Parts: sequence; C-alpha cells; structure tokens
Amino acid sequence: MAVGGDIVEITWNHPTLGTGVVYPKAAEDSTFDHGGFRGNDDANMIDGSGKTIRQLNRVRWSVETTCSWDMNSATEVEKFSALAGDPQEADWTFTHVNGVVKGGKGSPVGDIQGNGNAATFAIKISGGGKLKNIVGPTI
Repeated sequence: MAVGGDIVEITWNHPTLGTGVVYPKAAEDSTFDHGGFRGNDDANMIDGSGKTIRQLNRVRWSVETTCSWDMNSATEVEKFSALAGDPQEADWTFTHVNGVVKGGKGSPVGDIQGNGNAATFAIKISGGGKLKNIVGPTI
C-alpha cells in the first residue's frame, strides 16, 4: 500500500548559520527529485544505422513544497535567504508523515518570497549527488 501525505518537518544544519526547522503547510503538494543521471529525451538521438545514441547527464536532487511563515517571530524567509546566499551548503532532512526521512547536502534555490496573506512561502531545496533515504527503504 502506498502512503502519501504531508512532509511534517524540514531541518537543516549549516556549518556557520547553525541549525533550524521549518514546518510545511498541511495538505500541500510536495515534489521529490532524487537526482542522479537522466537519459536525454530527444527523438533524434539515433545514428544513421538506426542505433540509439544514449546521452546521460547528471541532475541535482531537489525537494519542493510550501511552508508556514511566522513573520512575527520565526523569520523563516530571512533564514532561507541567508542559507541561499551562503557559499557553504547545509545538511537537510525531510520527514514525511509515512515515516520516511530523506536527506542531502544542499541549499535553497530560486525565489524566496513570503506570502503575507496566506502566511506561507514556497521553497525548493537542491543539491549535488543524490537525495538519500535516511529512514526507510534503501536501494
């Protein structure tokens, strides 16, 4: 049985900016891209004899979701902006309601904008290598 649902917690441990936690908004979509190598999807990747030309390129891992934002006291948007602007990457964990915990070394990428009306902000965390299962099945 497949069990979907919420990411319940995201943590980071950065060498100079310290540690922290944010809480994703309930019932929001989340996307996990484990990274690694991908085959180029180009119909023209074939030679004159009809043999496939297989092009494999590395892509980074990423996790995307929407988190709550308490601009009064927690200042999550400011913290993520600092993490995004620092040249050193943090160690991240993503805890899912089904008990799986994934992790990787990376940083926030893309825009970091707080929604003052909804008290949320969208995040994308990305890094090199592969996103790994810390708790849960391994390959």
